[in-house]
Amino acid sequence: MPDTATPDSTGLPGTAAYEPTERTVPSRAKQRASYDKETVHSILDAAYLCHLGFVREGAPVVLPTLFGRIDDRLYVHGSTGSRPLRATGAADPGLAVCLTVTHVDGLVLARSAFHHSMNYRSVVVHGIARTVTDPQERRVALDAIVDQVVPGRSKDSRPADTKELAATAVIRLDLDEVSAKIRTGGPNDEPEDLALPHWAGVIPVARSYGTPLPSDDLDPAVLVPDYLTALQGDGGGAPASS
Repeated sequence: MPDTATPDSTGLPGTAAYEPTERTVPSRAKQRASYDKETVHSILDAAYLCHLGFVREGAPVVLPTLFGRIDDRLYVHGSTGSRPLRATGAADPGLAVCLTVTHVDGLVLARSAFHHSMNYRSVVVHGIARTVTDPQERRVALDAIVDQVVPGRSKDSRPADTKELAATAVIRLDLDEVSAKIRTGGPNDEPEDLALPHWAGVIPVARSYGTPLPSDDLDPAVLVPDYLTALQGDGGGAPASS
């Protein structure tokens, strides 16, 4: 899909954006949708777990898995024996998939049960997943997946050897048909409910990391690297306020 541009406050074209499609325009709360590339990438880069959906033998399947992003491409890896990766390699031109990423930033408690909600940031990607066969792209993709989980880790671990690479399949999903959806703010109670004696507001939710625990067989001379120390307290890119 060609890039479009989102207008800024002056009405002039702003940052590059993904072109909306019938599948990426939500049927509800359209004002929460965003196609801005910077917004989409920031949500993806703050995550490492995605859910990959596809159809197998006429039935829907959704699998949680790790991913990595390089520019406008997402990479997923797994065993060469796994069904979705085998299906991707067998299909021509590839496997139709839907990939999603979600961050929960707050629990929104309203006075009425109906208006309870969540503050969140999410990305939905539709497209054709293709098997990566180029050896160099495969290595770069696997490093990207490792660094998506812990930035800097790929340079501080042994790369996959020939045998491990032979047992690993990598698939690529281009960011063409993609959208973000974001909710922030407090509850949307009905005016007639505002006087009800029930607590209302937002309970912030944030991802955090504890102190790294060394393996029992780790050489005591190997210290905790700076990139792991920097993770502690990381909120996963959540907004400053919910």
